[in-house]
Amino acid sequence: MVIENEIPLNDKNWFRTGGPAQQFVAVKNEQQFAQALAYAREHELDLFVLGGGANVLISDDGFDGLVIQTQLTDISHENYDEKHVLVHASAGVQMPQLIRYCLQNNILGLEEFSGIPGTIGGAMYNNMHYFDFSLSDFVHGGKIIERATGAVQNVDKDWFALGYDDSKLHEKKQYLVHGTFKLKKATDLETAYARGRHTEMVRSRMARYPTSRTCGCFFRNFHPHEVRMTIPGTDRKMIYVAYYLDKLGLKGAFNIGDAIVSHQHANMLVNTGQATSTDLVTLARAMQEKVFDQFGVVPQPECELVGFKEYPLIR
Repeated sequence: MVIENEIPLNDKNWFRTGGPAQQFVAVKNEQQFAQALAYAREHELDLFVLGGGANVLISDDGFDGLVIQTQLTDISHENYDEKHVLVHASAGVQMPQLIRYCLQNNILGLEEFSGIPGTIGGAMYNNMHYFDFSLSDFVHGGKIIERATGAVQNVDKDWFALGYDDSKLHEKKQYLVHGTFKLKKATDLETAYARGRHTEMVRSRMARYPTSRTCGCFFRNFHPHEVRMTIPGTDRKMIYVAYYLDKLGLKGAFNIGDAIVSHQHANMLVNTGQATSTDLVTLARAMQEKVFDQFGVVPQPECELVGFKEYPLIR
């Protein structure tokens, strides 16, 4: 394990923006993870654990502390009962990689997230979701490491307190070592059908959403108690933040420098060239202001903001 100084982070996140980490280490196993946490405690460093960088925006000033990048990449599975298996995936495993592993072994469930980037660590942190499915539908448990002691323990699903864009991991007192998922055994024919769905879902996402220099959806959907507008013809709340942004005509038409609202999706910001993180948060804040002025509600970020000395958006 090597601790490095002043390491650029703009090549370690999807937006391709942000300044350097004061100190940086890539950990490849549980023991190195514990050593890195001990180093941060010994030197009283602020700490950020980075996965694939698909859902973060890093300050142009970088991060004043230690950035730990999880590069734990083990995957295995075992029988659970006649119909299910338990699949264990380390925090640094990419979700597309895990889906491929499952399909190769006639294991179904996670293909519902086909085409979504990110590591298992990030997926568990935010309870990855897509249409009617959330990762919590498949989580069985996992292993975590304590920030304060470096101790590891196995925990069950309930420990994670998985909610919409939320989990106990947001407290940052523990970090994920690996997740365990209870998935279905499948026949060759069922797997062939799932492979077709997987291919079509990836093709659809590639056509519908930007696939680089973005964090995906920048703002989370509203909670029902936050909004008053209802979906026409129903009594259900209009919680979808993209609806409000679409109504404002921002898609593909609102930018700050090279930071622009995607022409494909009104809730996705894209770095089209030389945008900075400052450009992106300035754009996001202007979007918040426009939604508030028109609808009286303020969108809140799903994207995690890292290294900002002061919170740059409207709470």
